[in-house]
Amino acid sequence: MKSDSPEGTVSWGDVLREATERFNQSDFSEMEARWLVEEVAGCELVGSSLNDLVTNRQMALYDNLVLRRLNGEPLQYVLGHWQFRDLDLMVDQRVLIPRPETETVVSHVLKEVDRHGGEVFVADLGTGSGAIGLSIALERSLTRVWCTDLSEEALLVTKANLAGLGQPAKRVTLCHGSWFNALPESLKGKLHIVASNAPYISTAEVLPPEVKDWEPSLALYGGESGTNHLEEVIKESISWLTPQGSLVLEMSPEQTELMAELATSAGFNEVLVLSDLADKPRSLVARKS
Repeated sequence: MKSDSPEGTVSWGDVLREATERFNQSDFSEMEARWLVEEVAGCELVGSSLNDLVTNRQMALYDNLVLRRLNGEPLQYVLGHWQFRDLDLMVDQRVLIPRPETETVVSHVLKEVDRHGGEVFVADLGTGSGAIGLSIALERSLTRVWCTDLSEEALLVTKANLAGLGQPAKRVTLCHGSWFNALPESLKGKLHIVASNAPYISTAEVLPPEVKDWEPSLALYGGESGTNHLEEVIKESISWLTPQGSLVLEMSPEQTELMAELATSAGFNEVLVLSDLADKPRSLVARKS
C-alpha cells in the first residue's frame, strides 16, 4: 500500500489486512503486523477504529516500519521500544533487546533485596537499556542503584529510559566504564547486591542474522569461551560486596556449572543455580554468607 494514496481513502482496516498479507508471505507473524500498524495508529485497532481513515503521513510511516521489519531488523528496534516487566523501555541498536530470561534475573535480584531489608545498595553492571537496574529501582523503594556500562552510546539509552522513570530516578546513578572500574571507590565493600547480564556468548557460536547483524557485539560476546566477563565479575565482586552481599548473574545454561564452581572458589559461601521460564538453568545467585 503506497503512501501516495489519495488522502482519506484508506482505512486502518485496509492497512491491517495488507500488512497481515505481506507478513504472512514473508513468514513473519500476523501479531507483528498488528503491532506495527497499531504503533502507527497510536491505539488498539478494534471495532469502529478499524474504519478510521489513515493520513498520508501515517501511511508513509507505516510503509517505512514494514519495510524495515521485512528487511530483517528486529521488531523491537523497528518499534523503538519494548515492554520489560513494568517498564516500557526505549531500545535501538545501541543496546541489547530486553528478553524474558532477564526478567527472571530481576526477580532473583528482588528476592535478594528483600532478604537484606532496609536500604539496599545495588550495582547493575553492563546495564544497556537499564532493564535490570531501573526495574529494581522502580519495584523496590528502599534501593539505591548504580548502573554502569562501557558503551557511552548505551548509557544515552539508559539515560533516556531513566528520564521516564519518575520519582525512583532520584535513587539511580549512571556510571561510564568497564565493570567495577566504573563505580566510585567509596562503594567498595558496601554493595549489598551486584547484578549483571554480562556478555556470555562465545565468539565461535553462530547466531541468527537477526541477532548478529543488528544487536551490539560488545554486549553479546564474552570471548572464545563466552565466560571472560562472567569470570571477571565473579572474581572482583567479592571485594565490592558487604559480608552478607550477593551476586546475581545471567548466563548460558552450559556455563552455569563451571561458573558455580568458580564462585565457590572465589569465596562465596552459598551458590545457587536457578532456572528461567523455559526451566533451563540460567541464573547464578552467589551469597557471601
